[in-house]
Amino acid sequence: MAYIDSPSDQRFFDSNRAPAGHVPNFVKTFAARPAVYDAWKRLAEAIKASMDQRRYELVTLAVATALKSSYCSLAHGQILADKFYTSEEVAALVDEPAVDPVDRAVMAFARKVALAADSVTQDDVDELKSAGLNDADVLDVTVAAAARCFFSKTLEATGTPPDAAYNTLPEALRKALTVGRPIEQAHSG
Repeated sequence: MAYIDSPSDQRFFDSNRAPAGHVPNFVKTFAARPAVYDAWKRLAEAIKASMDQRRYELVTLAVATALKSSYCSLAHGQILADKFYTSEEVAALVDEPAVDPVDRAVMAFARKVALAADSVTQDDVDELKSAGLNDADVLDVTVAAAARCFFSKTLEATGTPPDAAYNTLPEALRKALTVGRPIEQAHSG
């Protein structure tokens, strides 16, 4: 249960149900400010439009785990496991650097943006460029990381727990991706 109460706006809930049919806890949190949630969705789509989906998910996972946001690490780790990697490979990404040197550089940069953006230097950007990214790619990683900070920190500051549906993930993956707040134990609507 989140720390704040939000209105029960059935129309908002119905229009933002998860593919599995439940209303995600983050939707309930944003029910008091649907315009902010709609703006978030537009921003996230604009960011994703210029990025490879796998890279976007790696950046998101890197930031979510750095910020100890179980909700976001579970959501985006699940996408990585469903579309790009095995569950074991995704679980390993939480504590171990990515095997691919480009992915490793991207994830390290994303973590630095999340935790200490003021310490990013030209050398950090040059490292991404030497790994094959161009200026637009570096900006994509930067804005994806910064945007994830907004969403993850909003969920954490409001006490929004990850949906109980994440309890169905393979145990090792679920445990690795639960980096902060525990998963809700039962569906609440």
